[in-house]
Amino acid sequence: MPQMQNLVVNDRKTTPIAHTFIPRDIVNGVGTVIEAGPTPVGDNRISISLARTANGRYKGTLKYVFPIVQTETINGVSNPKVVRTAYAEVHFNFDNTSTVEERRDVVGMVMDSLAASKTLVNDTIVNLQGVY
Repeated sequence: MPQMQNLVVNDRKTTPIAHTFIPRDIVNGVGTVIEAGPTPVGDNRISISLARTANGRYKGTLKYVFPIVQTETINGVSNPKVVRTAYAEVHFNFDNTSTVEERRDVVGMVMDSLAASKTLVNDTIVNLQGVY
């Protein structure tokens, strides 16, 4: 079993920035790591879990939450406010007879499909263009 630990991920800026997510907690088998913002309301979060179903399948889930926070001032009192949030979820579902190589290949193909050079996925998700 992997121990909760820091998770460092790069963004897609021209000069990529490494974002370090630190362990927050484990609740009901769901581990959460956060990239702390100026206030907790603005923390970026990644959660990971693995469940085994009654029919012997393994379901792995990654959830990403990225809030955008701005300061709202009312009557001279400033407070942070989430103005929008980006969410992403990745679900993996493997048979209990799957091999490590099969699972590695699926993860690799999912990862590669998210590359900027993969215009079908990139232009649909990043550029918000419809598929035709």
